[in-house]
Amino acid sequence: MAIESAGNRGAAINVQAKYSESRLLSEEKLWEKALKYIGLYLPLIFWVLITFFPFYYMLLVSSKTSSQIFSNPPQLLLMADSFQNFITNYTSLMNKTPFWNALMNSLYIATMTTLLTLFFCSLGGYGFAMYNFKGKNMMFRFMMLTLMVPSVVGIIPYFVMMKTFGWLNQAKALYIPAIANAYGIFLMRQYVESAIPKDLVESARIDGASEFGIFWRIVLPLISPGLGALGMITFLGSWNSFFNALVLMTKRTAFTVPVALSSLKGQNDVDYGAIMVGTVITVFPILLVFIIMAKQIIAELTEGALKG
Repeated sequence: MAIESAGNRGAAINVQAKYSESRLLSEEKLWEKALKYIGLYLPLIFWVLITFFPFYYMLLVSSKTSSQIFSNPPQLLLMADSFQNFITNYTSLMNKTPFWNALMNSLYIATMTTLLTLFFCSLGGYGFAMYNFKGKNMMFRFMMLTLMVPSVVGIIPYFVMMKTFGWLNQAKALYIPAIANAYGIFLMRQYVESAIPKDLVESARIDGASEFGIFWRIVLPLISPGLGALGMITFLGSWNSFFNALVLMTKRTAFTVPVALSSLKGQNDVDYGAIMVGTVITVFPILLVFIIMAKQIIAELTEGALKG
């Protein structure tokens, strides 16, 4: 009996030791996992805060008076009168420039530029990728060389042409010349070559599809991720375009947002509060477009990667 009870006690001690050891191992694994997540997410949170700080500071400046903006040390928190200051700056913005009209002008120009660019650049890229014709490589090289020429170099001929056409102070002077740019055609050519097999196009021709029908019904849906990327780049570029609009849009009713905001800068006085209010309002359409297009691009690129 004594030997049996001693054996039971030994077995119990062994079970308890194994339980303690497994518990220690699980705790060690838990700590390792926790440290791994901390090491991963802490830098991400830090960079997210750095990324969003300019937006926060922009909102902060828009809710300050001129004396508060240049106070030393700077105030980095919202105050009790911040909302009232924002309303005051907004009223100043409305009184000094036709901001909402400029916002509608920018939205119309950016939308038209994006839609027309997507159509014509995808059409040009499809032509360069899928067709063989005399002088194709020479034409493509010449087109790529135009990317090396600064746009400012052609501003005088550009202005003379728009004046000759009678397009000064008209939105089409900004979006029609931009509908078939070299970068967009290059991007679409590369995407079509990588995403569309030539056998698919040949099969559609054998089935009796027209050339434009192949492009419209087969090619465009398959290159939608590339269209999404080009559309986002084009919209943001058109929305932020300043120099061309400054040269061609001289009437206040034709101002775009960047030109309208720049008009708030006088020789002796700059209304930073009003400029920041306009900037805060202007950022929202950009963020909306970015969020919408980014989701589409990520989803479709992921789907394409899984299929590949």
